[in-house]
Amino acid sequence: MKIKKFTFNPFMENTFVVWDEQSHEAAVVDPGMNDEQEEREFKSFIEENSLDIKYLINTHCHIDHILGCRFVKEKYNPVYYIPEKDLPLYDNADKQAEMFGVTLGKLPKIDKYLTEDERIILGNESFSNLFTPGHSPGEFCLYFDESKFCITGDVLFREGIGRTDLYGGDYNTLIESIKAKLFSLPDDILIYPGHGDESTIGYEKLHNPFLV
Repeated sequence: MKIKKFTFNPFMENTFVVWDEQSHEAAVVDPGMNDEQEEREFKSFIEENSLDIKYLINTHCHIDHILGCRFVKEKYNPVYYIPEKDLPLYDNADKQAEMFGVTLGKLPKIDKYLTEDERIILGNESFSNLFTPGHSPGEFCLYFDESKFCITGDVLFREGIGRTDLYGGDYNTLIESIKAKLFSLPDDILIYPGHGDESTIGYEKLHNPFLV
């Protein structure tokens, strides 16, 4: 499994494309493209690598992570997953946009909700969905156990954690999510957060000031 990171929009949000090298089936996670230049950059990468976008997934539904959802859905028509408990954020995305001074068009129709019961198949591998609330009411992390990496959204950053002062956020819940779901993963698992640089589970156990 391969992964590509783009950093888009004024929030410097990380958008990920994950794909199976053999089948070229791909998933787009948290698309944040916010203007035509960012859309062209994304589109060029998809075309150059001949990728077939099968899934569109939001780890959570804060505005910076959903700005590019309509573009991806309309252009490639993937199956669109969000966390069900983040529906209030999704349904009030226009208010989020107004609060942060960004422009947001009509959002696409949701196809499915993320659950821990479903492993999503992508080419020759599958990945699991880890329910990790605290930053938002419904956030999930996406764990690719065979390829040994985890997309952690805004739950766990390199030497940081997600903010908990937005709708549905709760500090204690977030810390428990990290300790129970993420710190139970092997230390060598690479993490790809929604902002900033990559890290590993082992590094965060030793160096994250919120968790040591």
